[in-house]
Amino acid sequence: MKKKIFTIIALLACFVTILSGCQSSTSNKSVAQQANTTDTWSNIKKRGRVIIGLDDTFVPMGFRKKNGQLVGYDIDLAKAVFKQYGIKADFQPIDWNMKETELRNRTIDLIWNGYTITPARQKQIAFSRPYMANRQILVTKKKNNINSFAGMQGKTLGVQTSSSGASLLDEHPKMLKDYIKNQSPVMYDSFNNALMDLDANRIQGLLIDSVYAGYYIKHEKDPDSYQMTTGGFDGEDFAVGMRKGDKTMKKKIDAAFQKLSNDGQLEKINEKWFGTNDNSLVKPEK
Repeated sequence: MKKKIFTIIALLACFVTILSGCQSSTSNKSVAQQANTTDTWSNIKKRGRVIIGLDDTFVPMGFRKKNGQLVGYDIDLAKAVFKQYGIKADFQPIDWNMKETELRNRTIDLIWNGYTITPARQKQIAFSRPYMANRQILVTKKKNNINSFAGMQGKTLGVQTSSSGASLLDEHPKMLKDYIKNQSPVMYDSFNNALMDLDANRIQGLLIDSVYAGYYIKHEKDPDSYQMTTGGFDGEDFAVGMRKGDKTMKKKIDAAFQKLSNDGQLEKINEKWFGTNDNSLVKPEK
């Protein structure tokens, strides 16, 4: 009899523990969902600063100079946008693989660093209007004579973890993935490390943003040693990522983009970093 009573008590204790765990999990999920749907503009305006998450190795959008100073196209653009509202832009380097989690947990307010709009990302977060055109290209060394995606047959490809290039590679395997060695790429935390491996011939190709590749190669000692191949991937757009509840934030950023375009500041930023305004998707209003 005592054994039966003990067993029943043990089972009840276990049930209570499980129920408590479920309630805690449900509560945490509810808090996270609420955080994702809250409009935080008034709080950001009140504290006078906005926290922007970025990969600080992504030239020319946001990267470190040799002295450690953070510079880049997106750095200049974000500062210009929030200057209009009297808000200071603070930049927080993050693990790019965890960017949406950082945003959802409110460690950061925005993802702003050559961030591509994709259908998968749109399910999780909201985007500003697009501000720059980009596409995924294959970068190789000319000495290897790889002039097409098919030229990567049996060769090793590098891709950045959680990048739009990694997603495209999986979504359209016949374009490139089926050609590469073991039909599986080498994953990198940053393009910098991948490009070093490309130069050392540890990989023979790198799927990378055209914006990054064009700037990086232009500033290399021997830019003519690289080959850039467009392939068949569609073009894509950069935009600012934010929580779905931040509707006021989106309106403010979109309006600031247009104002910067109208008064010529956006063109100056484009010219500074790219020598052209061709990639800009925000044109002056007539």
